[in-house]
Amino acid sequence: QVQLVESGGGLVQAGGSLTLSCAASTTTFTIVGGGWFRRAPGKQREFVAFLSSVGRINYADSVKGRFTISRDNAKNTLYLQMNSLKPEDAAEYYCNAINPSGDSIWGQGTPVTVSS
Repeated sequence: QVQLVESGGGLVQAGGSLTLSCAASTTTFTIVGGGWFRRAPGKQREFVAFLSSVGRINYADSVKGRFTISRDNAKNTLYLQMNSLKPEDAAEYYCNAINPSGDSIWGQGTPVTVSS
């Protein structure tokens, strides 16, 4: 069974940076695009960023100019580079990857904590 393995979360001071990774556990699932979402305690899951299979990118207004979504085809991995982190960015971050058939799978989540 294919899984998405997320990594890169952790504790960072406000203003710091983290890079989240989302890799498929097998080569049978080719990541051609996908998105990142987050859920803070007591809040609903919200959209963060999306990268389509043809390279179109969308960001939530709250992260524009600070976060960058990208994909490494050779590593079959989706990334989220997060700069200038704010306490309000603290949440569990989830990736959702898409393959050429349009199938999608979710990662298990990785926590991001931002201290003020």
